[in-house]
Parts: sequence; C-alpha cells; structure tokens
Amino acid sequence: MHFLDMIIFFAYMVAMLGVGFYFLKQNKTTDDYYVGGRSMSSWHIGLSVVATDVGGGFSIGLGGLGFAMGLSGSWMLFTGLAGAWLAAVFLIPKVSRLSKEINLLTFPQLFGFLFDGKTALLAGIISAVGYLGFTSSQILAGAKLASATFPELSIESALWVMGGIAVIYTVFGGLKAVIYTDTVQWIILMVGLIFVAIPMAYIAVGGYDTIVSTLPASFFEFGNLEWQTFVNWSVTIIPIWFVGMTLYQRIYAAKNEHEAQKAWFIAGIFEWPIMAFMGVLLGLLARVAMVQGILGDAAATAMADEEMGLPLLLKSILPAGLMGVVMAAYFSAIMSTADSCLMAASGNLMTDIVGRFIKTSEKNVLKLSQFFTFLIGFVAIIIATYMKNVLELMLMSYSVMVSGLFIPLLAGMFITKKTSIGAFWAMVVGGSVTVTLIATGWKPPYGLDANIIGITSSAFIYFLIGIFHSDKRKPTEVLV
Repeated sequence: MHFLDMIIFFAYMVAMLGVGFYFLKQNKTTDDYYVGGRSMSSWHIGLSVVATDVGGGFSIGLGGLGFAMGLSGSWMLFTGLAGAWLAAVFLIPKVSRLSKEINLLTFPQLFGFLFDGKTALLAGIISAVGYLGFTSSQILAGAKLASATFPELSIESALWVMGGIAVIYTVFGGLKAVIYTDTVQWIILMVGLIFVAIPMAYIAVGGYDTIVSTLPASFFEFGNLEWQTFVNWSVTIIPIWFVGMTLYQRIYAAKNEHEAQKAWFIAGIFEWPIMAFMGVLLGLLARVAMVQGILGDAAATAMADEEMGLPLLLKSILPAGLMGVVMAAYFSAIMSTADSCLMAASGNLMTDIVGRFIKTSEKNVLKLSQFFTFLIGFVAIIIATYMKNVLELMLMSYSVMVSGLFIPLLAGMFITKKTSIGAFWAMVVGGSVTVTLIATGWKPPYGLDANIIGITSSAFIYFLIGIFHSDKRKPTEVLV
C-alpha cells in the first residue's frame, strides 16, 4: 500500500479510537454504556442498525456471492428488508413500551418478564455465544481485507491488529460510541463505494459491453438462485430481527416508539436494494477482472476463496490515495458490526449471566462491563484464528440464536397462554438440534438448512409442553 493510503487509513483508525476515549468520560451509568441513555434519534439508530447488520461480514460476503453467482446474490439482503419492516410493524410497538415501563437493558431480560429467571438466564447464554461467534466473523472479515491489502501482513497478524482496535474503542466508549461511529462509518462506506470503488472498477474492466460479454448470462439473472437457498436465507436472517440483542439495544436507546420504527424502515431500505446491489456488483466486477487477468497471480487465491476476490480487485485497480479511502470505507463496515456485536455479548454476559450473581455499586458495574467487553473481544479474536469463511461463520452464529430463541420469543410476545418450562426446553432442544446437525455435517432433505429443523423442533417442544403445563401467573408478576 502506498504511503499516502497508509496515512489516510491510519488517520481513520485514530479517529475511531478518539471517539471511544471521548465517550469514556461521558458514560456515567450502565444505561449510558449499554443503551445510550435512551435518547437517540431515528437516523442515528437507523444507520447504526444497517451498519451493524450489513457490516463487514455481509460486505465481504456479498462480494463473494457476486463473484460466485452474480446479481442474484442480492436476494440475501432482501430478507434483511423483510425482517426489518416486519419487526418495525409487529415487534417494536410492544418492546418499546415495555422498555420504558420496566427499564430493560438487554434482550434476555424480556424473557425474564415474559417467562421466568431460568429462561432469561438461558436466553442470555445463547445470545452471548451467538454474538461471540458473530464478533469473530467480523474480525475475520477485517483480517481478510487487511491481508489482501498488505501482502506482508498475514491473516493471523491482521486478526490481532483489526480486532484490537475494534475492542479498544468499544471497551471505552460503550453504545453511544458505537452508534455515533456507526453513523460516520456508514457514510464513509457509502461515499467510498458509490464515488470511488464502483466507478473505478467499472472503468477498469472495460464498461458494460465488456462485462456482459465476459461472464455467462446467468450472472445477470435474478433467478439464478435455487429456491432452497432463498428459503435458507429467509429462515436464518428474518428471525434475527426478532432475537438480535444488538437490535433490542437500539430499540431501548431510541427516544420513543415512533423514532425506533422510523429507524427500522430506514435500515430496511439501505439493506435492499442499496447495499445489496452495490455489494454483489463489486463482486461481479471482481469476477470479470479475474477472467481478464487483471488480478494477475492473485487469481488463484480468488478462486480458492471467493470472498478474497473483491479485496484483490480493489488492490489491483485503485491508485494511491483512493485506495486508502476505500479501505477505510470497508474497514468502517467491519468495525461497525464488530463493535455492536461485542457490546451485545458484553451486555449478555454482564447483565444476564454474571450480573445475576453479583451485587455491587453502579461504578463497579460499569468497570466490570468494560472488563467483560475486553474479555469477549479477546476470545472472539482467538476463535477467528480457527475459522476460514466469513459468511459461513456469520450464518452459523445466526442459526444458534434463531433456532433457540425465535419460537419462545414469538410465543411469549403474541400468545396469551405461556409456559416457562416449555420456553426453557424449546431453547435447549432447538439450539442443540441445530448445533448437532451443523457439527455432524448432516444435511436435511432438499438442501434445506439445519436451522429449519432446529426451529421446527423448538416449536414442537414448546407447544407439546404447553399442553400439559402453562404458567399460572401474569407476565407482569415476573421479576426482571
């Protein structure tokens, strides 16, 4: 990388750390640290939501899909639009009102309100494990991008550099630092892609006629997608909008219900079509560049790992100065998701798990929260060193949370008759089935995802137990 690019990139990193240090002095309570003082506006939250959801994993992952299959890969983020808008209409009105009434900080606390303490504890464990894996996937995305940009930097070294920076400013700044940096990071990403990466890549490969003549027609067809793939994406991604801790933190952080709903509608539009098409288009252009020989000796690397195609394209075509801008843009996307997932896992560990057994002062709770944020970030980096594929790790983490938490959440929120025992065992069975299927490599019929079997198992257990046992008290009698 040219010296000018390094200066631009270094300046960006220093700025992110500066935001973290600034909010270190602003955070006085756990409300400040985990839910931003409950005073955030719709645009800040909306941009933070989409930055968190799309982030580095989907940015690099979408590039890999565009490289492998073309424009039809954009359907993955259509499920994000659907999930965001469904949650805005059906979930946010209920959750927003509850968060104000009983001062919720985390998603699993909602399970404590709807069911009981044991169910909330298990939900906290599942959520923490899922977001630990999700944090790892984002750090891995950053490492892949960094190692492609800096040939002398191995992926292992890049994991520690990228992960370290994300962990440090998140530890210090809390959710306010995360949301404000997400807004800036998303703007940087949009500017970098719209005005630099896409035009430069388009020109470099020779324009429309050359692109169309270089690749098979299937790369330009939106139907170039098996129905099972779309079902798998839908079942994995749409429910995460109902069980994602990062999303609940932002609902709680909003000034009011209207601001939260508006934020989710904003996020949906940015997911699809805006980011969906930009991501796969760049991946498609990387495939054209590889066929044309622009990637040179790195073509073999791109074919072995489709997610490396986009970073290698950018490295090959961008001149000094612009390379630094685009790298900062992509690292922005990665950081914006990594920090949010880190905050989610930290909130689960501190509030939903350890916090149940520790009673201490507000000041000490804040210090413990920062310590656990650092600890989880360290473990996430370790996990990332053992993984290879960003999208696979990300979707696996989604599956762990969705298969265990989705059915109990829907039942608790929308069904009058509740069963805490059923919710507990639905989480155990749903999550265990999915993890077991993934670990053993068993594939469900018709190419469907293991998550579908996990969700079905969770629903069966919940309603079976509900036949024989239902809660005798009202949800408002449960202590959070």
